[in-house]
Amino acid sequence: MKTSLCMIVRDEEAVLGRCLESVAGLFDEIVIADTGSVDATRDIAKSFTEKVFDFKWEDDFSAARNYAFSKADGDYLMWLDADDVVEGDNRPLLKKTLSGLEKSRPDMVMLRYDVAFDESGRVLLSYRRERIVRANAGFRFCGRVHEAIPPRGKIICGDGAISHRKLRANPPGRNLKIFEKMLSEGEPLDPRMKYYFARELREAGRADGALKYYAECFRDETAWTEIRISALYESYEILMGQNRPEEAERALFETLKLGAPRADICCAAGESFLRRGDPDSAKFWYQLAPERFGQGGGFVHADYGGYIPYLQLAVIYDRLGNPDLAEKYNSLAGRIRPDSPAVKANEEYFRSLKNRK
Repeated sequence: MKTSLCMIVRDEEAVLGRCLESVAGLFDEIVIADTGSVDATRDIAKSFTEKVFDFKWEDDFSAARNYAFSKADGDYLMWLDADDVVEGDNRPLLKKTLSGLEKSRPDMVMLRYDVAFDESGRVLLSYRRERIVRANAGFRFCGRVHEAIPPRGKIICGDGAISHRKLRANPPGRNLKIFEKMLSEGEPLDPRMKYYFARELREAGRADGALKYYAECFRDETAWTEIRISALYESYEILMGQNRPEEAERALFETLKLGAPRADICCAAGESFLRRGDPDSAKFWYQLAPERFGQGGGFVHADYGGYIPYLQLAVIYDRLGNPDLAEKYNSLAGRIRPDSPAVKANEEYFRSLKNRK
């Protein structure tokens, strides 16, 4: 059973060696498509593999990734970005996943993707992505930007996680430019593309445009449920930022029609009831958040599964006149983020309460 690692790169001299060293020896071959590097990227790539190819950049990430796939000889193909890395215990776990392919014979393997970290290295944001596919099953990336492989066939979740350790931001407006080119050429956006276009518009400060495309995504009943929920939740965030709380709450509670709430939805609901002066209802939602952590198949924001609800419960129980429970929840938050300024401030507050007695 032969495995191939397939990558597309451009001007990645700062990170490519780090990435390839982290997976050295795990694959039977490495295939790299260079889309126009002018730094030392190609030399670094050639120090790891002979299979380095040129691919003319066409403002289409899927085209480049599919080209890299086409140059691979493996029975299974895995992709990485140059600023991805396989860290610590994830290397033997990934090795286990790769070695098990011959027995399990999946069409697609999903792996966790850790994309944001705190100062101590704790994962703050993660989600599952299609990462390994069977070569002769005809899988192809779709979408000029925010490309993905539509899942089908026998799908399994593999062991190990990929860490996205970005050292520099993407070129400003790069993705937005591609989206606008698609629209100018009359290429329709499917619900997933509408969602990601909305995110790019939001990042560019074009909130009204973002709300428009989030709404189009949510209203499309053919869209993946998790995408629809995220479209509503991110609309809620925009509307709150625009001081439109009633509209924001309508978007937030609309998510409950689509399924059981995620942890971030629970925390937002708790915040909503606190704004209304209803700490008892807020308490319910914050207590529910840790139970809902990691549920669903979308983005997993770690702080909403413990740190944030525990901090808020500390505030609520203090308001309700139960300082012992308040201190308990603050301690739970501190176990997750011991260096948190909010936790430390609360600890000082609780000490001051005891000194008054």
